[in-house]
Amino acid sequence: MNNVLPSFDLLRRELLSLRRSFKIMLMLGVDMLALPCCFQLAMLLRVGPSDFLSDGWATSAVIAVTSMLAFRAAGLYDAVIRFIDLRLLGGTAVGLGIVVLLSYAAAAYFSYYGIPHTALVIYWFIALSYVALSRVSARLLLCDGGALRREDACCTVAIYGAGTAGAKLALAMRGSGKYRPLCFFDDMPGLDRRNVAGLTVFHSSRVAEVVEQRRVDMVVIAIPSATSDQRRDILYRTRQCNAPVKTLCSMLELADAGITTHSIRDVKIEDLLGRPAIRPHPELFAKCVRGQNVLVTGAGGSIGSELCRQIMSVGPRTLHMLDHSEYALYAIEQELIGRSAGKQIHCHLGTVCDADVVARILRDNAIDTIYHAAAYKHVPLVESNIAEGVRNNVLGAKVVADAAARYQVKTCVLVSTDKAVRPTSIMGASKRIAELIFQAAAMQAESHTTFCMVRFGNVLGSSGSVIPLFKKQIAQGGPITITHPDVVRYFMSIPEAAQLVMQAGAMATGGDVFVMDMGEQVRIADLARTLIAMCGLAEKTASNPDGDIEVRFVGLRPGEKLYEELFAGNDAVPSRHPRIMTTSEYVIEPEELRQQLAYLLLACSNNDRNMILFLVQKLVRGYTPHSLPGHAKDKTADAEGIAPCGNTSELSAIPLAMATRQAALYNPRKVIK
Repeated sequence: MNNVLPSFDLLRRELLSLRRSFKIMLMLGVDMLALPCCFQLAMLLRVGPSDFLSDGWATSAVIAVTSMLAFRAAGLYDAVIRFIDLRLLGGTAVGLGIVVLLSYAAAAYFSYYGIPHTALVIYWFIALSYVALSRVSARLLLCDGGALRREDACCTVAIYGAGTAGAKLALAMRGSGKYRPLCFFDDMPGLDRRNVAGLTVFHSSRVAEVVEQRRVDMVVIAIPSATSDQRRDILYRTRQCNAPVKTLCSMLELADAGITTHSIRDVKIEDLLGRPAIRPHPELFAKCVRGQNVLVTGAGGSIGSELCRQIMSVGPRTLHMLDHSEYALYAIEQELIGRSAGKQIHCHLGTVCDADVVARILRDNAIDTIYHAAAYKHVPLVESNIAEGVRNNVLGAKVVADAAARYQVKTCVLVSTDKAVRPTSIMGASKRIAELIFQAAAMQAESHTTFCMVRFGNVLGSSGSVIPLFKKQIAQGGPITITHPDVVRYFMSIPEAAQLVMQAGAMATGGDVFVMDMGEQVRIADLARTLIAMCGLAEKTASNPDGDIEVRFVGLRPGEKLYEELFAGNDAVPSRHPRIMTTSEYVIEPEELRQQLAYLLLACSNNDRNMILFLVQKLVRGYTPHSLPGHAKDKTADAEGIAPCGNTSELSAIPLAMATRQAALYNPRKVIK
C-alpha cells in the first residue's frame, strides 16, 4: 500500500503537468471510446443480447460524435476539470437531451426503425452518468487525491451549520487541498446522524466529544445569517472543544465573493457582543465633517486615530490632528496619507493643556468642529498619579472649551466614559468634571459653539482594554488575570465609538450627554474563557489540571467597580438615531465652577493628594474614592472618608486671583483665565 501512494501521486503530478491541448485531446479520445459503449449498453438494456449489435457500431459512432459536438457547444471541453461545477454539468445534460431529440427526429424523418425510441432515452441517462462520474472522479484525482491520503498535509475541519452555506463550504474545502472536512454539527435534532454533502451530521451537544474522537483541527461556524446573540451562544457552546474556532464572513461579504475557503476568517471579539453592530445614520455621520475644518485632539490614540479614519472617509476640507506623542502622530499621519492622497492633513505636536498651542491651531485654521479625545484613561495609573491625571483631563477639557468659545468653533464634542457616572476612580471623576466644564460652556449666553458629551463603554481593542491583555497572557502561557469573577462591562467596537462621536455633534443642541445603547453588559470571565477556546486551548482548573491556561482572580483594583452605569438617573430618551440616547445631568454655575477649578488645579500643582480628593468630591456628586494601599486616611477624615489635610477650613479664604496665579505657575503659559 505504501508503494501505491507514491505511484498515485506521480500519476497525479504527470497529469497536471500536461499542456492544455494534450489534456483536451485526452478527454476527446476517452469520450470517443466511451460514448459508443454507452449507446451499445443502452441498446443491450432495451432489446436484449440477441439483437443489440445488429445495427453495428456505425450508428454508435455517429451518436457519439454528435454527442461530443453538443458537449463542445456546452463548454465541457473548455472547462478546467479541477473546478468543474453543477452548472456546467447541467448545460451538458441539456446538450445531450438535444442530441437525443434530434436523433429521434432524424429517425422519424428517414423512416429508420433500427433504433427503438426508448433506447435513445436510456442512452441519455447512461451517457450523462458517464460524463458526471468521469469528471468528478478526475477532479478528485487531481485535487484531493494526495491530500486525502496524507491526513497530516491539511487541516481537518468540522463545520458548525449543516445548511446551504455549510454544504457549499464543504465542497469548496474538498477542492482546496488545504482543508479536509470531516463532519457537520447542527442544532436541529432532525439532522442528527443524517448525511449532508457526503458528511455525517452530529448534534451540537456532542461538539467536544466528536472533536476529540475525530481529532478535528478546527471548527468553522458556517451560519452567516446568524444574529449576534446566536453567534455568541454558538461560540460559548464550542469553547469546550480543544480546537480553534473560526467563522464564515457575513452574508453581505459572501454576496459579493461567494463561499470559498477564503471566506473563513478568525472569530472577532466583536462577535461576542451579543448585539448587532450599530450602523451610523449617513446624514448625521457627515453633517459636522464634510467640507469642514476638523480638529481631533488625542489623534494618535485608539479612539482618536479611528476618528481620523472615519473623518477622512466623509471628506473634510482639512483634518488637523493634535497629540503629544510624536510616534503615534507620525503613525496615523502616514496611514491617512497612504489612504487619502491629495487630502489636506495637518499634524500638530503638543498637549491640550497648552492653551497657546490650542489657540494657535483654532485661530490660524478656522476650525469648525473639535473632537476632544485626549485624556488619561487607565484607571490604576491615574489612581496612582492623581495630580497629573486630574490636571491633564480637567485642564485639557477647560483649555479646549475656552478656546472653542473664544474662536467661535461651531461644534465641540467631548469624549467621556461610563466611569463618570457615580465614579469610584479618580479617572472617572476627572472625566465627570470635564463634562461639567463642557456643560458650563454650553450655558454661556454669548457662546456660538454647540458643546456636547459622549459617554463610552469599554472599547474593544483599544489600548489598555482587556482583550489585547488577555491575548498577550494566552500567548505567554497564562495565567489570565481577572480582578473579580462577577465583573461585567458594556462593550463597543472602535468604529462604533468613533461613529457615535461624529453623530453626537450633529444631534447636539448644547450641553447634551449622548450614550449608545450597548445592549447587555458582558461578563469579563466569559470573555476570557471564550478567548482561550478560540485559540484551541483548554482552561486549567481543579477538575481539569491538564488544561493549558489558568484563569486567576486577583481582586478589584483601586477605583474599579463590579459594574458600570450609563446614566445617573432614569431620564434617558431616544435621540434622532434609534440606538443613541441622550440624558440630562446636574450642572454647576459657570462662576462657581471656575472658582472650584482654580482651587483644584492649585492642589494639583502642589501635588496635594488629600486636597485633590476633597475638591473632586465637592464637584462630583456620588464620587466615592477608593483608598490606595500606602495612602492611609487622616484620622480627622470627614464623614465621606476624605482627609481634609488640615488646610481645608481655610480654603475659602484663598483669593481666587491668587489661586489662579499659583496654579498658572504649574504651566508657564498661564493657561487659567
